[in-house]
Amino acid sequence: MKIKAAVTHGQGQDFTLEEVDLAAAKANEVLVKIVATGVCHTDAVARDAAIAPLPAVLGHEGAGIIEDIGEGVTRFAKGDHVVLSFAHCGHCDNCLTGHPAVCETFNDLNFGGVNDDYTHRLSQDGEQLSTFFGQSSFGTFAVVHERNVVKVDPDVDLALLGPLGCGIQTGAGTVLNKLKPEFGSTIAIYGAGAVGLSAVMAAKIVGCKMIIVVDVNDSRLELAKELGATHAFNGLKTNVVEEIKKLTKCGNKYAIDTTGVPPVVRQCLQALRPLGVAAIVGVTPEMTIDVHNDLMAEGKTMMGVIVPNVFIPQLVEYYKAGLFPFDKLVKFYDFDQINEAFEASKKGEAIKPILRVQ
Repeated sequence: MKIKAAVTHGQGQDFTLEEVDLAAAKANEVLVKIVATGVCHTDAVARDAAIAPLPAVLGHEGAGIIEDIGEGVTRFAKGDHVVLSFAHCGHCDNCLTGHPAVCETFNDLNFGGVNDDYTHRLSQDGEQLSTFFGQSSFGTFAVVHERNVVKVDPDVDLALLGPLGCGIQTGAGTVLNKLKPEFGSTIAIYGAGAVGLSAVMAAKIVGCKMIIVVDVNDSRLELAKELGATHAFNGLKTNVVEEIKKLTKCGNKYAIDTTGVPPVVRQCLQALRPLGVAAIVGVTPEMTIDVHNDLMAEGKTMMGVIVPNVFIPQLVEYYKAGLFPFDKLVKFYDFDQINEAFEASKKGEAIKPILRVQ
């Protein structure tokens, strides 16, 4: 079928809306009519650093309605409202033990440009186009393996829900499912973008006594306080490590870095109390840390976190209950404003842009 998609032809090039061909859903796949899709920093990295084969149709925070189902699909029906998330094989040891986010073929299936069976569904003028994260949601339709699909409450505005497939669930899930801070504990969150602010809301849900947010944008710090942060520091104006240790007496027990900026990651580690735990969720380049002083000497833990998609329906319930107002992070753009949306995200003018596709 012919669809409209935002195509990335070369490294660093703008997105262009073009007509492309989408093959029919195969066994265990569904055809989804994309209603809206989030704009995520990972898409920008894929475009600018070419971490997936190009040309490609990017996009990995899709939300839509199932239009058709392939042979063998039993968990979904036409008309279901769904959110799309990352691809995983479903049969490796990690998938079978409940850890699909660290699937042994995660990189192949999400960044390799192919679908679950290692073939392509997207093409243009006879040339194959790469798929991204098993979905390529920067298009009017997507063919997705049923493992990547999460059914959601049809009473909630579907256009809001796409970012739950990646950024928003990452921030919240790191708190609620991985760190699991005790009631009354302290947590520091570095970066007040969509991931960091989602972590703030989750930390408020579990009852952290101190929720400290660090960013360089004062308006985002104000929003962080509105969403539940008890303290907010501008990293350009404050000695963050010194202030956090003064505030907490010996350092915070938990920390999340969403920035991927090496000096900030080091601050994240240095401000921890002895036996503190830091979760790194930002895309971080090669960097150097003082293993003895920043980690080992005080028994600290540093971990990487990726969050599984079964968490999405729980976040929808928190939202409906008024406990997770992630709609405050969102700014909508029309599909043909995709380049504007990415630029607004880069400049900090929009925390979580969402494209209304149709």
